[in-house]
Amino acid sequence: MGILPLAERVARTALNRAGVQSRWVDTSVCRLHLYDGAGTGPLPTIVLLHGIGSSALPYAPVLQRLRRRARRVIAAEAPGHGWSAAPACAFTPECLSTAMNELLDRELDEPAVVVGNSLGGAVAVSYALSSPDRVRALVLASPAGACMEPTELEQLLGLFKLRSRADARSFFARLYHRVPWFAPLVADDVVRMFSREAILSFTRSARCEHAFTPEQLGSLAMPVLLIWGRSDRLMPSANLAYYRRHLPPHATIEEPEGIGHCPQVDDPRRFADRVAAFAEEALARAAGAAAQAAPAASGALGQHAAPLAQGPGKGAA
Repeated sequence: MGILPLAERVARTALNRAGVQSRWVDTSVCRLHLYDGAGTGPLPTIVLLHGIGSSALPYAPVLQRLRRRARRVIAAEAPGHGWSAAPACAFTPECLSTAMNELLDRELDEPAVVVGNSLGGAVAVSYALSSPDRVRALVLASPAGACMEPTELEQLLGLFKLRSRADARSFFARLYHRVPWFAPLVADDVVRMFSREAILSFTRSARCEHAFTPEQLGSLAMPVLLIWGRSDRLMPSANLAYYRRHLPPHATIEEPEGIGHCPQVDDPRRFADRVAAFAEEALARAAGAAAQAAPAASGALGQHAAPLAQGPGKGAA
């Protein structure tokens, strides 16, 4: 057994002992795994969605911090990732959306704050478009799904073709603001992970037509926070520009220093606090709008949530 599978087992045991359930949900695609933690805070359910080749494991510190602020926190794992089963059919973007939409439809008993990183960000947007009444707010960290030229998409997908420890080290350098100490220990496991048929099938099937159109992004009516770390060396900067142009005017866009492609790994405390603060702000704005609509209400808004620390040239929409 490699180090990464062992870490997955240890993390699951630790989360279980901390009161977080480890459960499976059957979908038409395959059996999916999720972590489900009851919380002690007033915020609505928060959903955490990971990127390709990852799992819910890197979200563990964020999940635990958010349980203090929300009623419930769910971290779901995509087909062929983590403890989820691999799909019997080809793993395509359509297959991913179907599986994750079914899981969320079954699990959510209230509109949720949906948080997605990388490919998980694209899943979050897709779910918000198909089930807007179930999404109270969106937090997108370096999301996939921007429209790209075929050559640009091919170059991006090529970064996930890891064949050696050297490839893994180069990938880590693109992924994080500062490469974690444990990265060399899991290099071989990560190479094996990206050699799985589910991931190979997904990268073969991804096409430019799977990107979100400007009209789709502009139609997102719920509060949206886009976080794009200044140390993200994986996603092309043109993808950030695409989201900046086409997200609705009410969206908030932040480019924090000290954050790469995966804020849940680079700074889990800061990321969890920002997610919770944005959720509180979204609820305060909704309450203020409702109060303004009521003839006898005051309509005062809550305090504006502090963004992640910005570098020069902060982008905000």
